Amino acid sequence: MSEVAPKTIGNPASWVFQSLRSASHGTADAIDEIRSEDSATPQVRTLDLSDISAALRDGWQDFKAARSDAMFLVFIYPLIGIAMIMSGFHLAVLPLLLPMVMGFAIVGPAAAIGLYEMSRRREAGESASWMSAFAVLRSPAFASILMLAFYLAALFVIWIMVAQAIFAATLGPDAPSSLSSFVTDVFTTGPGWTMMIIGTTTGAILAYAALAISIVSFPLLLDRHVGLPVAVATSLEVMRKNRFVCLCWGLLVGAALLIGSVPLFAGLIFVVPLLGHATWHFYRRAVT
Repeated sequence: MSEVAPKTIGNPASWVFQSLRSASHGTADAIDEIRSEDSATPQVRTLDLSDISAALRDGWQDFKAARSDAMFLVFIYPLIGIAMIMSGFHLAVLPLLLPMVMGFAIVGPAAAIGLYEMSRRREAGESASWMSAFAVLRSPAFASILMLAFYLAALFVIWIMVAQAIFAATLGPDAPSSLSSFVTDVFTTGPGWTMMIIGTTTGAILAYAALAISIVSFPLLLDRHVGLPVAVATSLEVMRKNRFVCLCWGLLVGAALLIGSVPLFAGLIFVVPLLGHATWHFYRRAVT
């Protein structure tokens, strides 16, 4: 009877080689997934405002079905907001407090990825708890999702840098002497109004760019193996074909995030899950 050779670790050089080879296969698979294209090319529908209300209705149903799980999943966002407020008491950071709060709308689509997965599972008749949201980490599209999230994070950083430059060119470069004097300067001086107008315009442009590439791309990557280029191209096509509806959706999301941020960001515990679930259903109505 033949003996089974015992498994050994082998020499260190062999172990390193095997590890590198496994890593290279994993990297190759991730690259293939980023470039992959589903056999069925996504088709974009024509939307109207009723699709927004329907997406919100369906998102509300998802939120009610997994309320505690969704709220637990986004509990960290109010803590981040409170941390930003506390940093705002440092006068050097004060001019950037509002841009940081509003910048959440830029990275919001990436922050809600777990909620899209919960809605996807519930639609498929599967269990949808806060633990299932972490299944995104095992998704074949995780590398694509991560790359797209990095792009939105880069837009956020650019926005903060631009906001700092706008303040320095108008009311700066010195830090405000106090919160009251800063608010007074913003609303009662020419440079203050210039800062608000230029800052609002610039923020709107960056928010539009973020909305255009992400309005359906994250849910699409979770739903189908389309690859990152196709997902972004589909999102841009949704924006091009339904510009008015998409802008209304973006304004709704921005307004809801702002309202949810007012009571010490506690409202985000309710607003973020609702918007996250609704975004999945907006995607399902926009893409076939």
